[in-house]
Amino acid sequence: MPVYFRGLSNKHCMENNTARINKDLILREKLAIERTAMAIDRTLLSFVRTSLYFAIAGLSVNSLLKAENALWIEIIFWVLSVVILVAGLISFFRQKKKLKESKRHIGNYVLEWEDDMD
Repeated sequence: MPVYFRGLSNKHCMENNTARINKDLILREKLAIERTAMAIDRTLLSFVRTSLYFAIAGLSVNSLLKAENALWIEIIFWVLSVVILVAGLISFFRQKKKLKESKRHIGNYVLEWEDDMD
């Protein structure tokens, strides 16, 4: 004899529960992707900040040091600043591409979940 819950069969309740679990998993997956996107942005900002520190060091080293090699040290700091900035940009675009590809793993579930919300 089937067990009824508020006029519904047990099988129908289990189907609704499975749909709810799928929606929760999709929401968790979507939130994880958003957190990852924000972490990638923070990492780019860290690269930019470090690059700016090296550029400032390059600007100030010539005025602080009265050595004959101060110009070369300044150039080295500027080159390091540009290298760090380029490395950060390359890393940023690679990670964004990987993140975009990982969104495909959610697949059509996103569309089904959004359709259920209407």
